[in-house]
Amino acid sequence: MLTTEIKEYVNKSVLCWLATSSLDNIPNVSPKEVFTYYSNTNIIIANIASPQTVKNIRENNNVCVSFIDVFVQKGFQLKGVANIVAKDDPDYTSIQTPLLQITGGKFPFATITNIVVKEVKRILAPKYILYPETTEGQQIQSALKQYKP
Repeated sequence: MLTTEIKEYVNKSVLCWLATSSLDNIPNVSPKEVFTYYSNTNIIIANIASPQTVKNIRENNNVCVSFIDVFVQKGFQLKGVANIVAKDDPDYTSIQTPLLQITGGKFPFATITNIVVKEVKRILAPKYILYPETTEGQQIQSALKQYKP
């Protein structure tokens, strides 16, 4: 499910956005800084300051996580089923290891969101679709102009 290309995008993305929904169908989208893939089917996210996300997942475990390379303007949307892994879970120590490698232990987290990916969809900037001759190099140059301080 998680191809080499998807894993590469996970590795080069600074943020991901995790979408959840409460039992009352109230959506919540929250940016996440500490995330990675865990096996070929799972995405894991450290819950650093995410009380609404955790509450929603406990009520409704269907989630969507998206990430893009902001310069190339390509990425992926992954839909799946999440569960909250607490420190007293037997798998917590092994699941937290790749997240600790990212944070160096500088960001405490009480739980981890573990998402089993069920569906993958590519994200492309509209320019790639409207103008198929668009290259990644052109997109990077355009993004640098836009984001230049």
